[in-house]
Amino acid sequence: MRSSVFLCAAVLIASSLGFAQAAPEEGGHEVQIWAGGGHSVSGGRGNTSAFNAGLRYGWILTGPHLPSFLRGRFEYAVDAVPVFLVFQPANTAYGVGFNPLVLKWNFVRHGRLSPYLELCGGTLFTDHNVPTGTNTVNFTDQAALGVHILGARHNVSLELRYMHISNAGLATPNPGINTVQVRLGVGKFFKKP
Repeated sequence: MRSSVFLCAAVLIASSLGFAQAAPEEGGHEVQIWAGGGHSVSGGRGNTSAFNAGLRYGWILTGPHLPSFLRGRFEYAVDAVPVFLVFQPANTAYGVGFNPLVLKWNFVRHGRLSPYLELCGGTLFTDHNVPTGTNTVNFTDQAALGVHILGARHNVSLELRYMHISNAGLATPNPGINTVQVRLGVGKFFKKP
């Protein structure tokens, strides 16, 4: 399994290393499909893993701002998450989610690399309680550090993501789940018309 994931990642990254394509620019848009997964870390229920896949649409709202290495552009995006699996000791919960608040800072590109930071929030609806014994409605707070590798036809994004899953007190108890995930995406930036 790990070798096939590594092979897919290598092929996607290698295919993006052709000629550079559009990067994030004011008035432009981003379209992406992505998948990610990881395992729980301390601070919530343990022995839990998550896998999710979705679609993103983003709007680059500003031109370059801030000085030096902080210089970049602000992007607002939304994610539809039609596949969300939570592997718990008691069961596997299948869910769908929606992230209406994706705040992304795209740093100025360096060659084919365009690094970014992201804060994200949304909802998750599952067929089993997540974590077990709590609720089927949860909220997801996320933070990510990643890089777009720009290519001729598309870009590949690779990121490290921290995700907190919690019902925000809708049910008692509310232990939450904290995961660290790796996410791989394939997308395209469209220039301002």
